[in-house]
Amino acid sequence: MHQCHRTARIFALSTVILVAAVPALAQQIPPEVQARMDAMQARIDAQQAQIDAQQTELNGLKAEIAAQYGAPAPATRVAAAPIPAPTPVPPAAASVTLNNGTATIASTDGAFSVALKSMFQLDAASYSQDKDLDAAVIGRDLNSGVNFRRARIGMGGKLFTDFDYNIILDFGGSGAEDVGRFHEAWLQYSGFKSVKLRIGEFAPNAGLEDAGSVMASTFLERASVSDIARSLTGGDTRMGISAFNAYDRWLWYVSLTGNTVSTLSTQAAGFTVANADEQLGMTARLAGTPFKGDTWLVHAGINYSRIINPADAGDSSATRYPVALRDRPELRLDSTRLVDTGAIDAQSADVTGLELGMQNGPFFVEVEAFAFNIARYNRAPGLTDPDFFGWYIEGGWVLTGETRRYNTVTAAFDGVTPKNNFDAKRGQWGAFELVARFSTLDLDYNPDAVLTADQVRGGKQDIFSLGLGWTLNPAMRLVFQGQDVKVERLNSSGVQTGQDYTSFAVRSQFGF
Repeated sequence: MHQCHRTARIFALSTVILVAAVPALAQQIPPEVQARMDAMQARIDAQQAQIDAQQTELNGLKAEIAAQYGAPAPATRVAAAPIPAPTPVPPAAASVTLNNGTATIASTDGAFSVALKSMFQLDAASYSQDKDLDAAVIGRDLNSGVNFRRARIGMGGKLFTDFDYNIILDFGGSGAEDVGRFHEAWLQYSGFKSVKLRIGEFAPNAGLEDAGSVMASTFLERASVSDIARSLTGGDTRMGISAFNAYDRWLWYVSLTGNTVSTLSTQAAGFTVANADEQLGMTARLAGTPFKGDTWLVHAGINYSRIINPADAGDSSATRYPVALRDRPELRLDSTRLVDTGAIDAQSADVTGLELGMQNGPFFVEVEAFAFNIARYNRAPGLTDPDFFGWYIEGGWVLTGETRRYNTVTAAFDGVTPKNNFDAKRGQWGAFELVARFSTLDLDYNPDAVLTADQVRGGKQDIFSLGLGWTLNPAMRLVFQGQDVKVERLNSSGVQTGQDYTSFAVRSQFGF
């Protein structure tokens, strides 16, 4: 025990001596060593200050990102920390709209969009014909019944701001439903201010009635002469490239076209031939409103289409380059063509159309006349180049006071938008339009010529139509029409194959 107390006293005395000696030792550190120590401490303090400043800046950036994108702000850290990876910028938000049944999804910057589209037209018709028609008469028993004239679904919209697109499938048909095919599939560049460029499968703008929307047509079908004119180098499912622009009051349009793609066979103008060299054609149109007021306008235009090179049927065919002008009698429940030139061996073919229209409040009227010319491929002695002619006039009166829209983009009349959509409970019935049309078509050329090879007995057709259009709302419509049809046509033996008959038809339509 004594020894432990002695040791404790010695340890305490040593500690007192050491504490007293430290200041003395510090005073004995050489100046150059002290300077180096001070400089090192200064560098350490500067580095710490820089780290603290970077941490403060990083905290500010995180707070700014959190405020912009809604993420929680990070907690402020005083201690130094590694700089995190950059925060990814989230994709642009999208908006969804539903306008009159059309669903559209679009990016908030407007660069991309997709709109779902559909159209269904169910036609029902009854033909009233004489029961004792001669056996030579064409279409003695036309098919009364029901058919989906058009059954289309698809989409269209915008890509990367300057590109437009449209993809439509059609399962309808003329006389029978189809198995489905591409009705339209095109891409359009709209980035230029003065011109738009389109390529793919589409119907070129080839005339006043041709340019009008089939959703708003006055009758179930276009006038026969208009339908033949558009089918020469345009019409549905046509492959081509076009350039066009619509100003405030004028439209110009040009296109270079090939075949239609509705079948695997090459298509001449209204005539199917075996696979061979395809048709090459063009269309052009200039139309607009030279005179225009607040509630009225006058439309005028000219259009031209030309088959530059007809489709080649091959060396083994009796008609090497067939071109045919033909049409059904402005109704598609039956596929019989009562007027038909038959295949003409052609070097080229063209049609020129003149347009005139007028609108004043609920009234509108339009007229088109077309002149067809076919240059024969083989001009043997005594043969001449056939020409044909036709025209129509139609008009309407919106009984409920609305006005048919005039579309400056297509230079054609569109449909009627009801002031009040159909609502039976409120006594609202939509819009009603009374319409009438007379069309005439002459596909005869030298029918009594001595040289039978120079004869074309395609027939003459006159159709008078009355109709009533009932637009329930922008997506639904009914069309009622009655027709009086007169066809005169001689066969190669001089026997009359035409007939007179009446028909009644109804179209039920909806789409968006």
